[in-house]
Amino acid sequence: MATFPRNEIMSLTAEQPVHDLGESYGPDLRLADVLTPELADLELGYGTSAGDPRLRAAIAERHGVRPDQVVVTVGGMHGIFLLSYLLLERGGQVVTTNPLFPNTRNIYASLGADVRVIPLTFDDGYRVTADAVRAQLTPETKLVSLTTPQNPSGVAIARETLQDIVIAMGEVCPDAYLMVDETYRVASYGDDPVAETAVHLGARVVSVASLSKCHGAAGLRIGWVVSTDDELVDQLTTGKFSTVVSAAPVTEAMAVRVLEQEDQILGARRSWLAENLRIAQNWVQENSDVVEWVRPDAGALCVVRLKVDPVRFKQEAADRGVRLADGGWFGDEARVFRLGFGYPAAGELKAALDALREAVRAAH
Repeated sequence: MATFPRNEIMSLTAEQPVHDLGESYGPDLRLADVLTPELADLELGYGTSAGDPRLRAAIAERHGVRPDQVVVTVGGMHGIFLLSYLLLERGGQVVTTNPLFPNTRNIYASLGADVRVIPLTFDDGYRVTADAVRAQLTPETKLVSLTTPQNPSGVAIARETLQDIVIAMGEVCPDAYLMVDETYRVASYGDDPVAETAVHLGARVVSVASLSKCHGAAGLRIGWVVSTDDELVDQLTTGKFSTVVSAAPVTEAMAVRVLEQEDQILGARRSWLAENLRIAQNWVQENSDVVEWVRPDAGALCVVRLKVDPVRFKQEAADRGVRLADGGWFGDEARVFRLGFGYPAAGELKAALDALREAVRAAH
């Protein structure tokens, strides 16, 4: 029986803790934020396999592509699964990073893929280089899987680096695709500029994202794949029909409403993230004798490394009702954890970090 490897990141869906610093997104939208009168007249039938035309048009506009170059998926992970299933048949070769979001890694494992790993480390600031990617490419490579900004670190890959990676792939594995998970791309801080989508770097560059992390609408389960390769889009649409038929028209209609309000939603969240990032940075500085971090480039998360016994620290944190995302979930070292600073309000974040200070001091 084919199985998906189990990972303790599933614990994030368990009972809500007193202090939640394990999540990787900002505050949730509420149903009232997206309900509109016309939804009452929506017929509860099947949607289209490619996705609601209005939703595809809205996503396409944000990526500078045609609506027929967008496939709406049931969350971003569905898009990654479809791409992997299509490109990595019969144990095909994928090049990706470690650390990595475990659900993505689990897809490759479940397909029996030949996974070649680009090691990223805390000491190197989790920076991806084109040379490191090139070193893992072979003529058998079918997919290069990168995330920017990364989960768990929030570190972004420079556009120039992505362009150099595309060039290297053209030389070593010209038939391979570069999948760029851009889930956190628009979650910038305050007035920081938003990075351009990678989809225009080449015909075989594919962008995957969703409304889950930046927009606070994970419950809608709406993601997308953007590609300028018409044949791949056709295969993705067929693959979607063959797995889920369509996304839910109700949530697609709500997703349209989210994107209609995107400037307002993201504007408020960028201010929220900037304030919470400042709080997290101050906390790290105040406790620099026992912790250190890599400052993220965007997103609601960052990586912190302990200078104390990690086993005792984790127990002390749990005893104080603090939930963290263990670095081991992502394939990182035991002293590392992902700090989700974007989910709580500023006051709640300070209270959680106070409890975390107690835990790290008790473990010192």
